[in-house]
Amino acid sequence: MKSKIAVAIHGGAGTLIKGQMTAEKEIAYRKDLQMALDVAYEILENKGSAVDAVEMAVSSLEDSPLFNAGKGSVFTADGTHEMEASIMEGSERKAGAVSLITGVKNPVKLARLVMEKSPHILLAGSGAMKFARKHNLEFENEEYFYDEFRYQQWQELKDTEKFQLDHSQSKKSKFGTVGAVACDWQGNLAAATSTGGMTNKNWGRIGDTPLIGIGNYANNKTCAVSCTGSGEFFMRGVIAYDVSCLMEFQNKSLEEATKEVIFKRLPELEGDGGLIAVDANGNIALPFNTEGMYRGFRKFNGVNTVAIYS
Repeated sequence: MKSKIAVAIHGGAGTLIKGQMTAEKEIAYRKDLQMALDVAYEILENKGSAVDAVEMAVSSLEDSPLFNAGKGSVFTADGTHEMEASIMEGSERKAGAVSLITGVKNPVKLARLVMEKSPHILLAGSGAMKFARKHNLEFENEEYFYDEFRYQQWQELKDTEKFQLDHSQSKKSKFGTVGAVACDWQGNLAAATSTGGMTNKNWGRIGDTPLIGIGNYANNKTCAVSCTGSGEFFMRGVIAYDVSCLMEFQNKSLEEATKEVIFKRLPELEGDGGLIAVDANGNIALPFNTEGMYRGFRKFNGVNTVAIYS
């Protein structure tokens, strides 16, 4: 059974164009992506669960200031950080998600608590924060979430009605989401996704990340999926479930289903982004229709890859 274990991660699609990616930045990104992969793979190798693996991989990425999730979250119009996360397991299709939360060090851990310790799937705002405190989840002060690069991004948009995903129209940056999918030694699947949302976002905007079937999905019969991209378009296309649906009802392979969704169905809505997916045989797909996607995967056969560009 161990022969099937696999994990894939992403740190957002879109990415810095090559002229603005310094050697130092690239090394830093690759190092943090590899660290997240290694943490997850060690769990799988020791017969741990796919849920544990994706939670720890995403927590690792949330702890890095390089990615727009957790510590590296972007600024809202009010100068705060509003984060979202979700997690789902494929055997019973249990899920947990949170939105509009602030101060929680690792939103993905709160999403898992919602899945395992509440009768609900999605908690938001002050209620989600109250739930986090009830379960003694770790909080950080505002200084922890401050990043100069994120602050300057916000200054360019502050006091306007403009907002941007963490990639900007000038292609200087990237979509801000992190995610992980995994298949464990028993063939169980899981997916987790986390984000800091959009720079200068207003009105309590909620993206695709905490919405099950849209930014995140897992079903042992088909696949586990974590998405990154223009959230509104992913919502309209129900993208994560769309991959699973094509596999279940049209008998498409993981590769066929993910390609159809990212290269055909999403562009038909004029959406861009990417996703990572894994099936119960340890097959992995990482399609994206942007110029790049921070990504990596590690499998039972010894293959270990970390990449940024196409």
